[in-house]
Amino acid sequence: MKIVIKSTNNKYQESISFENLDNVHDTIKKYSSIKEPFEAKIFAINESVSSNKLLKLKNYFGEINIFSISLYSNNRDTLIAGTSLKINSTFVNEREVKNILFLLETKKREDILHSGTVRSGDRISSNGNLCIIGDVNPGAIVSAKKNIYVWGKLLGIAFAGKGGDKNASISALYLNPLQLRIANLIAIGPKDKPKNHYPEIALVEKQTINIKPFLIEIKN
Repeated sequence: MKIVIKSTNNKYQESISFENLDNVHDTIKKYSSIKEPFEAKIFAINESVSSNKLLKLKNYFGEINIFSISLYSNNRDTLIAGTSLKINSTFVNEREVKNILFLLETKKREDILHSGTVRSGDRISSNGNLCIIGDVNPGAIVSAKKNIYVWGKLLGIAFAGKGGDKNASISALYLNPLQLRIANLIAIGPKDKPKNHYPEIALVEKQTINIKPFLIEIKN
């Protein structure tokens, strides 16, 4: 089974292949703090999916701002189960599903832009860069395969270069995190609050995470 979750403005999209529903739940939960409405497409080809499993999925989707759930399958029992739960269910053959998935995944955007506060307990992850316009509160965790940019206060945990990229960086207008991680390197945040009033950037230098002023060069 495969699920594609996409926001209406195309800022967020993720494809999930799964066998364990708990893994799906963890992925869906990270979108709970995002205000944009989402649509979910469930693909079950040559697979009988029970109404209990679909009901669990439907309840998980209820935890985010979902406006549409669709089911695509070539299995009669799966379609009947979806219809009984008032899920928009459509019969498609195997080739049609591959075409639909190809079109959806070629439109996938790896970078994520999140607008709003990331509160304690929230998780936001990006397969590219992650840009947050707002604060990251203590207890929140943000991560990205590439760079993290916080246009606000970074007070939680940030993990950049999660695929092992030591050239990744973490920058914020106010950098006072609980923990920073870049690739396999970890740094604990300072005990004292920053006295500076300018943006800062954390990057790897000589196998150590260092924090510097984030200066932008303007060329004439």
